[in-house]
Amino acid sequence: MSDGRTSIALSSSEVRAVVSFAVECARPALAIFERDRPGDRRPRAAVDAARAFADGCERTTALRDSAWAAHRAAQEARDAGRAAASDAARAAGHAAGAAFLHPRAQATQVKHILGSAAHAARAVELAAGSDPAVAADHLARCRILAGSVVSDVLRRYPAAPDGGGRVGELLRRLDATLR
Repeated sequence: MSDGRTSIALSSSEVRAVVSFAVECARPALAIFERDRPGDRRPRAAVDAARAFADGCERTTALRDSAWAAHRAAQEARDAGRAAASDAARAAGHAAGAAFLHPRAQATQVKHILGSAAHAARAVELAAGSDPAVAADHLARCRILAGSVVSDVLRRYPAAPDGGGRVGELLRRLDATLR
């Protein structure tokens, strides 16, 4: 938990561990997006770019651009009434965006750490007819994937912020269990 400092120490290996976690949480939801929008590779490209960063590549403008592109794909899916595909693309965008975790003691930074997991959980929940047990199962798998490094990084930040609808609820649930 944050102790009142405004800056948080983060090593590059810790950020890479967070991104690796985010990638593995988002990856199961890619199938949902790709079934619905088979010609759109933006979410997969974001996950692939995030995986490359986690494996040692540099943090680049192309990585940031892939995150934004996945979020645009999410908005297009949302506009087309495809909520599960939208959340799946948001999970991919958050996986790439995790590489840009800031060392600021702000609750909003928790979204960089857990956003991919929460959006992927919502995507699989929606794809299963809004079955909350499916989201709970996905979060349980994410808890296992997190490991001690992700939990340690998470504990340096304030608790996840309020709001965000169902995705925010899933994010706060995962946040609470990993602290």
